[in-house]
Amino acid sequence: MGYNLVIDQGNSAAKLAVFQGDEFVKQWRYDVLDPSRLEEIAALYKPDVAIYCSVACRGEELIVTLRGLCRKVYEMTSLLPLPITIGYTTPVSLGRDRIAAVAGARAIYPGRNVLVVDAGTAVTYDVLTADGEFKGGNIAPGLWMRAEALNKFTSHLPYVDTDTPGEVPLWGTDTRLAIKCGVVRGIVGEIEYYSSLMPADSIVMLTGGDALRLAEFVESQVEVDPLLVCKGLNSILLYNEQN
Repeated sequence: MGYNLVIDQGNSAAKLAVFQGDEFVKQWRYDVLDPSRLEEIAALYKPDVAIYCSVACRGEELIVTLRGLCRKVYEMTSLLPLPITIGYTTPVSLGRDRIAAVAGARAIYPGRNVLVVDAGTAVTYDVLTADGEFKGGNIAPGLWMRAEALNKFTSHLPYVDTDTPGEVPLWGTDTRLAIKCGVVRGIVGEIEYYSSLMPADSIVMLTGGDALRLAEFVESQVEVDPLLVCKGLNSILLYNEQN
């Protein structure tokens, strides 16, 4: 069985992964992705097929390079056949990474209701129903964006790095700590709220760069999977290869 190359080009970094069938093999992360990186990975694994997903730009040069390295290249768009159904009324504007994350949840937990929380530059809360429908979801600012906004749109509030580990008590006892606690626990509160609205047997999955940071403060049961988007892209690739 050949290898599949999966590329998730996000707003702040690119995540690449190699799968063999549905088995994960290895992952890479690059702040800037250029074609030479693809050539290096291809020299090691000689991928047969690839799928490219970007929320930042189309990446024409990357797609051209992939086509020279793989038998088949799928580009993640609203027109690509999916192993889930879309309940969104504007599928063209639906984030491709959001679709991939929900597809990943479906691949891992078929027949289950899942709340997918992707905590990155923005935080998305997306609902997968037991019958495989992406019902819809919400979008909110992420950790960095909230901290940046408090500093930018006020006269005296400082910028506070909310990403770094450290004490996050329930209530802040100085201004910097109040901002840190408000930002981190604000998102935690959103996760708890949306989780409470899901059916009783639902799974809550966290992914994205800030997933681990947030999960330690969530009191309800959650599952952290940093590879969820890549797993979803691989499941979409396999679905198209089989159909």
